[in-house]
Amino acid sequence: MKKVLLVTASLIALGAAAPAVAADLAARPYTKAPPMVAAVYDWTGFYIGANGGWGSSHNSWDLLGVGTFGEGSHDASGGTIGGQIGYRWQAGTWVFGVEAQGNWADFKGSNISLFDPTVRNESRVNAFGLFTGQVGYAANNVLFYVKGGAAVTSNEYRRFDVPTNALFASTEDDTRWGATVGVGLEYAFAPNWSVGVEYNHLFMQDRTYAFTTPGGVFIGNDRISQDVDLVTARLNYKFGGPGVARY
Repeated sequence: MKKVLLVTASLIALGAAAPAVAADLAARPYTKAPPMVAAVYDWTGFYIGANGGWGSSHNSWDLLGVGTFGEGSHDASGGTIGGQIGYRWQAGTWVFGVEAQGNWADFKGSNISLFDPTVRNESRVNAFGLFTGQVGYAANNVLFYVKGGAAVTSNEYRRFDVPTNALFASTEDDTRWGATVGVGLEYAFAPNWSVGVEYNHLFMQDRTYAFTTPGGVFIGNDRISQDVDLVTARLNYKFGGPGVARY
């Protein structure tokens, strides 16, 4: 009986002491959750890429002599493929850049002369280049930009006899300089890769050309105006890191 009473008294004493011991234990420290880190794409860096698409050159011909005689207009259209290289730097949400682009082209078109229906005038654009500056607005990995600068086209102009379709006069291959403005949208789909679409309009103004026969005999001058519209898809690779952390 004494043992039973001793065990019971010991259990009661332990039960009374337990709350006091628990009260003396240190409180569990509170740990603040780490802040969220969001990756923000940085457009700064050198890039190189390829492009391809469609273009159309609008050409108006005027025969020059004792007067000026309108011969009509036509569009020289076709495909194009080429490449570009440039550099961009980002300040906040604004992006500034410079770019050089060179393309092979196959723009060709013709019309029957309104002055002489026995003659068909043909225009060709074989290549073009763009040297531009850019200003853009970045929404993380999406970039909208406008651009402008200098443009150059490589052209051929030929005259054919309508009844026989024989070439009877042409110009030498010509390089013409002008200006360009454009707009583009680009999306970075991977750390260093982006795709985009771009539109450019080229103002190439008027120029007078001397036409000669295949044997080199001069037959007359034509004043030809030229404007070019371009729509291309682009793929770029940017050198350097993909972005910076923002808390």
